[in-house]
Order: sequence, then structure tokens, then C-alpha cells
Amino acid sequence: MRLLGACLSEVRPGYCIIDLPYREELTQQHGYIHAGVVSAIADSAGGYAAFTLFPADSSVLTVEYKMNLLAPAAGERLIAVGEVVKQGRTLAVTRGEVHAEDKGRRTLCAIMQQTLIVLVGKPDASSAR
Repeated sequence: MRLLGACLSEVRPGYCIIDLPYREELTQQHGYIHAGVVSAIADSAGGYAAFTLFPADSSVLTVEYKMNLLAPAAGERLIAVGEVVKQGRTLAVTRGEVHAEDKGRRTLCAIMQQTLIVLVGKPDASSAR
């Protein structure tokens, strides 16, 4: 997320918001933020939302997600919201939305459904260093 310039703006149990300011380097040929970037922040928002409900000694990996792109990701910033739909012992299902904000007006530009796996007893590599 650092590479993209995205940041966590809200995290609570089962819920996460990630903000991404517009940067020209993240755009495609029409000047919209690239779908890969939109997908990355939606995936991360869902992953962090689920991770808040996981056991302390675990980590998270995405198993799959389905992304529907509804409108161009154009504006001053993108806001990705991830929310847990169902938390199980092994798998978690989340849903996500990405909104493009321009001059205070938000446009829903993508929706996602995601499945994640709970890796119990396997903390993140970065926390083991």
C-alpha cells in the first residue's frame, strides 16, 4: 500500500477503510486510476477487515475475489471500504466497495466479493522479523 500511496483511514472489528489520493502514475491511458490499483485497495480493505477478527497468532491470505468495475475511477481520491459478511474458523467472506470522490461527490466505481483464509499459528513474515 505504501507504493500506491494508500493509507488506512478507519479500522474497527470487521470493517476497514483505505484512502488513496489521485496520482497520475496510477492512471491508465484515459487518465482514470487503473483497475489493478482499484482492485488492490479493495482486496486490502477486505483483508484488513477480516484480519481484525482473526486470532492473534494468525495471518490472512486472499483465496479469491470477484470485482465488478461500475464506473471510471476518476476523482481527487478513491475510498475502499471492506466489511466482513461471514467469519468462519478457516475462511472469511467479505464485501467491498470503491468510491471515487471528486469535489465532495462520491461515485461508486467498483464492488467486490472476497474469500480469505485464516492462517492460524502463522503470523505475518514482517511481524516475525
